[in-house]
Amino acid sequence: MSLSRTERLLNLLIALLNTRYGLRRSELRQKVYHDESGNDVAFGRMFERDKNDLRQFGFDVETLTDLGWSEDDPATTRYRIGKESNRLPDVELGPEEWTVLLLASQLWERAALGTAAQSALRKLQASGRMADVELPSGVQPRIRPAGQAFDDLVAAMHSRHAVTFPYLAGTTGKEEVRTVEPWGLGSRFGQWYLMGYDRARREPRHFRLSRFTGPVTTLPKESFKPPADFNIRLELARLPELPLRTAVVDVREGRLLALRGRAKDAGTDQDIAAPAPAEGHERLSLDFRDPEVLAEELASYGPDALPVAPAELVRAVERRLRAAAAFSAAPVPEYAFPAAQPRKVRKGTSEDQLKRMLQLVPFLVHNQGLHIHDVAEHFGVSRGELEEDLRILICSGLPEGYPDDLLDIQWEDDHVFITQDLDLKKPVRFTVDEACALLTGLETLNGLPDVAEGGALESVTLKLLAAAGEEGLRAASLSGPEVAPGDATTHATVRDAIVSGAQLHLTYLSPQRDAVSERDVDPLRLYSLDNTWYFEAFCHRVNGLRNFRLDRVQDVRPNGNRVAGDRAPAEGVPAKLFTPNDDDTTVTVQLTRQGRGLAEDYYADRTADLPDGGLVAEIRFGSTGWLPMFVAQHGGAVRILEPAGLADTARDWLEAALARYGG
Repeated sequence: MSLSRTERLLNLLIALLNTRYGLRRSELRQKVYHDESGNDVAFGRMFERDKNDLRQFGFDVETLTDLGWSEDDPATTRYRIGKESNRLPDVELGPEEWTVLLLASQLWERAALGTAAQSALRKLQASGRMADVELPSGVQPRIRPAGQAFDDLVAAMHSRHAVTFPYLAGTTGKEEVRTVEPWGLGSRFGQWYLMGYDRARREPRHFRLSRFTGPVTTLPKESFKPPADFNIRLELARLPELPLRTAVVDVREGRLLALRGRAKDAGTDQDIAAPAPAEGHERLSLDFRDPEVLAEELASYGPDALPVAPAELVRAVERRLRAAAAFSAAPVPEYAFPAAQPRKVRKGTSEDQLKRMLQLVPFLVHNQGLHIHDVAEHFGVSRGELEEDLRILICSGLPEGYPDDLLDIQWEDDHVFITQDLDLKKPVRFTVDEACALLTGLETLNGLPDVAEGGALESVTLKLLAAAGEEGLRAASLSGPEVAPGDATTHATVRDAIVSGAQLHLTYLSPQRDAVSERDVDPLRLYSLDNTWYFEAFCHRVNGLRNFRLDRVQDVRPNGNRVAGDRAPAEGVPAKLFTPNDDDTTVTVQLTRQGRGLAEDYYADRTADLPDGGLVAEIRFGSTGWLPMFVAQHGGAVRILEPAGLADTARDWLEAALARYGG
């Protein structure tokens, strides 16, 4: 949509909202469109497109006729929009409910649902002032969706289009292209699953996203209708947990402390047809359920670990290593980083602008006098973009109206006021994405006892369900992972220390360095990705901020000292897993379309898109010794381009790992 079209749609909306009797097409043509071309056919097509656009925004354009006249007669047909059409009902929330809602809106680590959650929160804030709340220390959970496939599937699911994707079947180990009607997405057993109708097999099936071997392709001409009573949570609850099995792995002596910590007695309790461990190695037995999950870990250990049994596990590790080696040896594509990295803008810029303006007016009505920088920050735009929105708004109003019939917005002395809103003072209803993002987030928080207690979670969920209407019912197609900490005792110790300001003594295992260290830390905040919890702390050993995984903490206790008063968490919410330092190494990596989400995970400084949907990214790493592990772990989704020496090291490391598998 061009800028003129955005302004035209806004004026058409205002005109249809502010008429009781309705406006004829000729009146709209003259007063809103200012069209004197005389081409009735061209104008008719434009008007029908604009009505469809308003309906896509959720506004019901009513068609009225005089008694006895047909709707086909443009001279007697009138149009209007009811004042309550597509308006978000008032939602009154108390401070505790706002706290819970803020937690839910920040759950999505990235992906389209993160944007949708923030948009939904802005709509609620636009209908009234948000209470001043603070996130409780130790309760900042986040959900990290499963890469680009997740976004593509959510979009197809909500637009109800079929999809195709290459898939590695768990039963046969063969890769096949599947065509599926996506009914729902959910997390169980630490994995994301798609559930839908498999057209080739003519029955409902579930697919694990980690087994997708290529990108998801949406079929825009292939529509479907899911079962009316489908609920992804109930469907996933029926999935049986994979049986516990034993893996046999040969490990280099003195290495891989994290793996050894989970091993059973040395040796194995099953008969295997395999030669004895090579010199300098010892054989371990490990319990596992999912061979793909264990294969990802074992591939990251490269030549230090060789899976021996079962054969399925051996093939899975080798497949990852060979894919990583093949990608690392492929020709380097042509790419160029832009001179100034542009701010990321989603598709449909003008459509987003109109959506934003429909949120902006009610927000200004309920938040008079805010500084223009604060308003721009709230909507995630620059001051220039916001002023462009405001200039369009102040030129919009009733057709051929007087000055009092225009939206009246002023921003003198950089403080924004609105005195005429023309019935745009209520935000529009939630979209399906917005309703799913918030309601799924609230459902996910049920796993945290500190949040679920007190009734605020239940009450805000019921209020949002009532406000979301039909869109809220479709939240049953999405289910988040469990976010409760695995080690409640360690979580409680760290959280109590944050609240009381106590310093902690920590015994910590670092798999990347393959070492256990002791250190004193000032804990600052707790947060999670899915059910993996971290805490950010000032580490006195390195004299800087660091992040520690709770499941790698071997021992933690207060040391009797107090946290320094000037200690503060790194800026930004949510917390970042990696804290940049001046001595970091800048590494240039190439990512496939499947792996491009890693650029956001590792906070890339610059990116350059590639024609195949992948990208090249510059990422800063404090330590580079573990990067070959990083390349192997992602099995062909990432490779190192620069520095050349580091790329050579990764290739040599992969070759050494593959040499242990023979031909």
